[in-house]
Amino acid sequence: MNQLELHRKLALKDLEDLQSASTENLFRQRLQTNLPLIEELFFSLYTKPEHKSFFKKLEKSLFELFQKRPEELQLQDLRLLKEGNWYQSNNIVGMQLYVDLFHKNLKGIEEKIPYFKELGVNFLHLMPITTRPAGENDGGYAVNSYTDIDPKYGDKKSLLKLTSKLRENGIYLMLDFVVNHTSDEYPWAKKALKGNKTYQDYYYMFPDRQIPDAFEASLPEVFPTTSPGNFTYRPEISQWVMTVFNSYQWDLNYTNPRVFLEMLANLVEMINSGIDVVRFDALAFLWKKIGTNSQNLPEAHQLISLFRMCLQVVAPGVVFLAEAIVSPHDIVKYFGEGKREGNECDIAYNASLMSLLWNSIATKKTLLLQKSLKNVPQKPRSSTWINYLRCHDDIGLGLDDGYIAQLGWDPWLHRKFLIDYYCQGLDWSPAVGYKFMENLATGDSRITGSCASLLGLEKALRNEDSETLLVSLKKILMLHGIILSFGGIPMIYAGDELGTLNDYSYLDNEHKKQDSRWVNRPSQNWEAVAQISEPERPSSQIFSGIRHMIALRKKTDVFQDQNNLIFHDPRNPHLFVYERTGRESEGVLVIANFDESPQILDAGLLTDLGYIKEGNLRDLLSGRQWSLMSSLVQIDPYQLLWLTKA
Repeated sequence: MNQLELHRKLALKDLEDLQSASTENLFRQRLQTNLPLIEELFFSLYTKPEHKSFFKKLEKSLFELFQKRPEELQLQDLRLLKEGNWYQSNNIVGMQLYVDLFHKNLKGIEEKIPYFKELGVNFLHLMPITTRPAGENDGGYAVNSYTDIDPKYGDKKSLLKLTSKLRENGIYLMLDFVVNHTSDEYPWAKKALKGNKTYQDYYYMFPDRQIPDAFEASLPEVFPTTSPGNFTYRPEISQWVMTVFNSYQWDLNYTNPRVFLEMLANLVEMINSGIDVVRFDALAFLWKKIGTNSQNLPEAHQLISLFRMCLQVVAPGVVFLAEAIVSPHDIVKYFGEGKREGNECDIAYNASLMSLLWNSIATKKTLLLQKSLKNVPQKPRSSTWINYLRCHDDIGLGLDDGYIAQLGWDPWLHRKFLIDYYCQGLDWSPAVGYKFMENLATGDSRITGSCASLLGLEKALRNEDSETLLVSLKKILMLHGIILSFGGIPMIYAGDELGTLNDYSYLDNEHKKQDSRWVNRPSQNWEAVAQISEPERPSSQIFSGIRHMIALRKKTDVFQDQNNLIFHDPRNPHLFVYERTGRESEGVLVIANFDESPQILDAGLLTDLGYIKEGNLRDLLSGRQWSLMSSLVQIDPYQLLWLTKA
C-alpha cells in the first residue's frame, strides 16, 4: 500500500460526505502519516548539522502552503482522492499542444473546448506558458517565472478562468514544472550575476575549470551541436556556470536545501492555478555527482519522492508525471522502488513503445518490438504510462543494442538505416523527416517530423500518388489504434488527429531555424477542421478514424490500465499481437500487421484464447463479424483488429 492509498483508507469516512469533511483535519492526518517519510528523505539528502533548521522550516511551511490552497481545490483534492487513480481509466485520452500554435492564447483554448469534446480528448498538456527570454528559450523551457504568464498567452486571470472551465467540462490539465534549471533571466540568476553569494549557491558555479573539467570527464552532451559542453563562462562574475541543456539554462543546485524549499513553494503556487498533473521536466538530471553521468542517480529519486511526499500532504489530488526519456529498466524506477514504490511518480512516458513502433514501421517487422516490450519490468499497479507516437521534441532511437544484435543486425548499421529511412536518405522511403543533433563523429542523430509526414502522407500528396496515400492513412490509423488500446493514457500531439504535415515556416525565424524540432510543431489547421464533414479529404478520414477509436476505447472497460496486458507470439515476424484481459468472458485481442503484404495468423492462437466463438470472429473497430473458413486468418496490409470475446 503506497502513501496515497493509505490516505484514502484513513479518510474513508470523511470522504463519504465531502461537504462536511474538515479539510484541515485531513491535512493534519496526511502530515502525521507522511512526516516520518519526509524526514527520512530530507536527511538522506541534507546531512550537515546546519540542515536541521531547514527541516524545521519545511515542516512549518507545509501548513502555510496548505492554507494558500484555494478551498475549491482542497475539495477537489478530496474528490480525486475518493475516486482513486482516475489516470488509469479507459475514459482518459490526452492531447499535447502549444497554446499559441493551437489557437492564439489561453482564451482561445477555452473557446476550443467543444473541439476537444467532439474528438473525445479530456486531458490536456499545454506546453510552457510562463514568461521566458525573448530570443532563444528552448520552446519555453528556459523559465523566467514559474507562475507569471507570458502576456502573449494571457495572464493569471485567464489561466484561472480556463482551469475553471476545464473542470466544468471534465477535462484534466497538465503543465510543466521545469525543475532542473531556470533561465539566466530568472530572479535568482539575476541576483547571482550581481555577485550575490547566496543566490550563486542556488546554482553550480566555479571560479576556474578544475571542478567543471572533473564533471565533464563523465558528463554526456545533451545538445552537442548547438550547445557543446556542460558549463558556460560568465565574465561579469568570472564564474563557470553549469548549463547541461543550453547556455541560457542554469542548472539548479539541489545540494542546497534552500533550493528545495523555494522550489516546493514555486510548485504549490503553480498548481494552485488549478493544475491536475505536474510534468516534472528533465527530472533524471536533478542530482549531479562527479564521476557519474549525473542522470538517474539515487539522490534524484529521493529528491522526487521528497517533492511527492510534501505535495501529497498539501494537495493529494495532484498527480506527478516523470519526463525521463531513459531505458525501460531506468524509467520504471521513477514510479518508486522498494518502500518508495508508488510514492514517486504516478505516470511516465512510454518512450520505448514509441521508438519501437517507428522501428517496426521502417523494418516492417515486429521482432525487436516484441522482444523489447516483453522484457520491460512490471510497473507498480498504481501507476500508468503515457503512450505516444511523438511529442514536441525529436524521436530518439532508444533501442537496446543487445536485442538488436540478437536478431542478427549490426546495431550501428541498424540505427543508420533508421535515420536514412526517416530523414530522406533512401529514395524509396515514403518518410519526410529531418535530422536533429546529428553527431558527425558517430553518425548518431535524432529524428524530427510530423506523424503524417514521417508515415508518407506528405510525399504521397506531393507526388499525387493515390496508392501511397492509402497506405499512409492505414499506417497513421494503425499506430494511433495501438496507443489507444495499449495500457495507459494515449497522448496525441495536436494536429496529428488531422494528418497535419511538416511546417517549414520555422526556417524564416532567426531564433528557430537552427532547431529542426520546429518542423513538427505546426499550427493547428482549423481550415481542415471546418472541412471534416467532407469524407474524401485525408484529414477528415484520419480525424473520423481516430474519433471512432477513442469512442470505442471509452466503451471498453478492459482498456483501463490494471497491468492487464499480455503479449502473444504470432509466429509471424510482421505481426504484433497483445491482449487486454478482463473477466473470463471479457478481453480484447489487438492484432496489427506492419507489412505492406497480407500476413497469415494461425487461428489456433485465437481459439486457445477464446476469441473464436462457434467459428466466428468479431472486430470492434469495423463492427464486423465473420465466419472462419480455415485454420488460418489473413491480416491485410497495415490492418488493425480489436477482436472481442463478446
